[in-house]
Amino acid sequence: MKDGRLFIISAPSGAGKTTLLKKVMPRLERIVFSVSHTTRAPRPGEREGIDYYFISRTVFEEMRDRGAFLEWAEVHDKFYGTSRQEVFARLESGIDVVLDIDVQGAAIIRESGSVDAASIFISPPSLAELERRLRGRAQDSEETIRIRMKNAGKEMQAIGNYQYLIVNEHLEEAAKVLAAIILAERARMRRLPSGLPVPQGAD
Repeated sequence: MKDGRLFIISAPSGAGKTTLLKKVMPRLERIVFSVSHTTRAPRPGEREGIDYYFISRTVFEEMRDRGAFLEWAEVHDKFYGTSRQEVFARLESGIDVVLDIDVQGAAIIRESGSVDAASIFISPPSLAELERRLRGRAQDSEETIRIRMKNAGKEMQAIGNYQYLIVNEHLEEAAKVLAAIILAERARMRRLPSGLPVPQGAD
């Protein structure tokens, strides 16, 4: 029996998902961020094995073909994948795992039925605000912003497939909601806020 809880979190690029997760994760015990494999180049400040495992397209395709990924997707002409072995090992040890994946990857896991997960969609207040944030971070070209905005419109159509929706208008408020969802899921699975099982006789 897998004791940990899997959390799937998706959002359009620029919605503040990464910032939100970095704010919430240190507040909770027994929860880890699943580090995905990707073929894209590191962004400034990203670290190997912390933010992503940066691998070549050839290595990625080899891992994909032997079934090493729980899910994988191609986004903006780059591959992203979640290690099956890494996720299951954490869950079986009673650790909650957060998957930061796009709607394609979330759909693959949901439709496969290979693992139960709580799914959360992080939305910007509006597409106009999303575009403002993308331009404000000054990391993308005009063409890239155009592509990301087009994809965002499609991704937000998938909101209905998620159990929870968080509108990230105010970061601190959104962080409280995300933490509350994680704690509620633990309570539903008869676990303490710390992530440990409820002692025998308490339920």
